[in-house]
Amino acid sequence: MAHNERLVKDGVYWIGGNDRRLSVFEGVYPSERGVSYNSYLVLDEKNVLLDTVDRAVAGVFFENLEYLLKGKSLDYVIIHHMEPDHSACLSELLFRYPALTIVTTQKSAAMIGQFFNFAQDTDVRINIVKEGDTLCTGRRNYAFVEAPMVHWPEVMMSYESYDKILFSADAFGSFGAIDGNLFADEVDYEGLWLDDARRYYTNIVGKYGDQVLAVLDKAAKLDIGMICPLHGLVWRKNLNFFLEKYRRWAGYTPEANTVLIVYSSVYGNTENAVNILSGTLADRGVKNITVYDVSATRSDVIVSEVFRCSHVVFAATTYNAGIFIKMEEVLNDIKAHQIRNRTAALVENGSWAPVSGKLMKDLVSALPGWKILGDTVTINSSLKETGRPSIENLADTIAADLPKIQVPVHGKNAVDIPAFFKLTYGLFLLTVRDGEKDNGCIINTAVQLTDTPKRITISVIRANYSDEIIRKTGIFNVSVLTVDTPFKVFQRFGFQSGRTVDKFAGTSEPHSPVRSANGLIYAPVYGNAFISAKVIDSKDWGTHTLYTADVTEAAVLSNVASLSYQYYADHIKPKPPAATAKKKGWVCKVCGYVHEGEELPPDFICPLCKHGVDSFERLS
Repeated sequence: MAHNERLVKDGVYWIGGNDRRLSVFEGVYPSERGVSYNSYLVLDEKNVLLDTVDRAVAGVFFENLEYLLKGKSLDYVIIHHMEPDHSACLSELLFRYPALTIVTTQKSAAMIGQFFNFAQDTDVRINIVKEGDTLCTGRRNYAFVEAPMVHWPEVMMSYESYDKILFSADAFGSFGAIDGNLFADEVDYEGLWLDDARRYYTNIVGKYGDQVLAVLDKAAKLDIGMICPLHGLVWRKNLNFFLEKYRRWAGYTPEANTVLIVYSSVYGNTENAVNILSGTLADRGVKNITVYDVSATRSDVIVSEVFRCSHVVFAATTYNAGIFIKMEEVLNDIKAHQIRNRTAALVENGSWAPVSGKLMKDLVSALPGWKILGDTVTINSSLKETGRPSIENLADTIAADLPKIQVPVHGKNAVDIPAFFKLTYGLFLLTVRDGEKDNGCIINTAVQLTDTPKRITISVIRANYSDEIIRKTGIFNVSVLTVDTPFKVFQRFGFQSGRTVDKFAGTSEPHSPVRSANGLIYAPVYGNAFISAKVIDSKDWGTHTLYTADVTEAAVLSNVASLSYQYYADHIKPKPPAATAKKKGWVCKVCGYVHEGEELPPDFICPLCKHGVDSFERLS
């Protein structure tokens, strides 16, 4: 059978397999789109295999491995996780390549002895590594990061510094087979994959949020350019999007301030009450309400949805003097996953002795950080018109507890600074050249002024070195930044001055360098287009200079989406550390810099992004 390996990066290959016949993962979690088992081969002076695969795809795995090695030695296998869907082929691997060395943690080594008889063979080479240890294979160097309970105690990750790849074990994985597209940026991730990724995290890893946060803190110190998990797609762009999702899930922070209604109904009466409640909530302005029948929707889906939503209504019939069986299963599943920090409301139904409300309250009250709103609504058999006020009161209570749009309380003609952040700004890299010195800065105003002739306008802070150079030379380039632009680009070009540093020194990003016809650098890596321009007019507006310029050259560089200021704020700009919430001070809404102290001087300038006091808000 022909090989089907995939190139991840030069010398790095995906050699796993897909099992589309697998309908239930681990015998528990349905996976309608199957699952991928990822293994990676890195060719170097010493060749390294990163994990094996499940027996279900062993054949194609070994064919891929043999084809790529082409008779060369396999020197190391790094075992990140001993769960059999990633280690099942270890015994046959050693049979085929008896000289290889197993690299793993002490706990994994003990598990190898539990799973395989070959561990007793004195000829087997096992290199025990721990946090901070490294392995050099030539031009590549692997640093090992322990990740206990994500989601087994022996788990580790490895960071390969040459290509900046994090091999992340089960973290950042997903249900679903890989259908041709290997990379997350090649698919409609939010439309097709995000629900499966959330369901994978919440049900398999979700219980260990504290441990995941600890690993995320370690990962934040690494310069990660790609994430290669053991299930699902490889991440090489928009890393901040997925990292932010993981930080929310691990911190038990809802993704959406909305209402999830979970109900059981034997004869339709509780369902009718739920339909009335959901409609009443919608009338109160609540958006994106989701309703599930526990008899029709699996518990793993509901657990995932509880992670997503801020407020949950549990509505259950009384059954055999207890909670309806399926509802009790869901509540116990939520308890087993130790989901924290949600707000709940309760509805019970019973024809002669409704007790499901009290029993649900006992279960929910025991969940860490959960809050129960209002009194339990009790229905006797079916909801009558006389009972509608209780449903409406519950809807009022829930709607009042959801975060509201903040209405300004200042005067009619006041200027609310955050209103300007809602304008559809883009973010651009402005590049210039002063003699032999290149310089650049981040701007958010670049607009086409006329079509014939092609003219644009840009706005540049007058204090910037780039503005000084434009006034001297009269030419500039604007590169349109993309959504995969990492924060380090903004740090380099937005948070320091070209008067004191060479912003293009010591890096190949975001330029090669590549120059346009006017001799100026543009950004081919994180830019989807560039425009060269020659100034024909300028206007001094105090803090900024407005330039009007004729376009001299323009080209499309890629089809990656352009970066808006809103996307930057939501997915790229780091969030202030949680610890800052306990400090007194002010935080910059542009870059996240925190100034400690009760008062902010009126002439204060952010030392990172150079914005003034209007861009700061008090820490809550």
